Amino acid sequence: MTPEFSRPERLDTIGERDRSVTFAATPEERRKLAARFAILSVDLLEAHFTIRRDTSGIVAKGHVTAKVVQACSVTDEPLTATIDEPVALRFVDDFGAVDGEIELSDDALDTVPIDGGAVDLGEAAAETLALALDPFPRGPNAAAALRAAGVISEDEYQPVNAFSGLKAKLEGKG
Repeated sequence: MTPEFSRPERLDTIGERDRSVTFAATPEERRKLAARFAILSVDLLEAHFTIRRDTSGIVAKGHVTAKVVQACSVTDEPLTATIDEPVALRFVDDFGAVDGEIELSDDALDTVPIDGGAVDLGEAAAETLALALDPFPRGPNAAAALRAAGVISEDEYQPVNAFSGLKAKLEGKG
């Protein structure tokens, strides 16, 4: 199945020197991504990568920027969010060849398997967007709506159990 936002870069076009790749999602691609990620809309999605081949695969580094509208997880009010995420990936041929533990350095890259004769930078950008989304966005009216529904905040929570008032009772008997 072809992803909603596919931008394949053929392996035979990627050399050992850095090459810049910039692209943006079309309105139709943004509509499909919004449906895939269950958000109200993707108003902008752009990606800029620098790609090159090295001894262990294809290295892609860059940024994904987006403007999205999500529904508040409490009130369903639309909330606009701006995404600006760095991306650092290594596409490798034999993803399953690594056994045991791997020592990660500070400059370690997320590893992605190469599928066919290309790396899909569009899908990498879409997955970066998905990971950057707030899973439980809350708008300015969320706290009031929760209070009105009888939901207390973490600060107001008082555990209720057989021992919850014991300390006060013991101190009162002094």
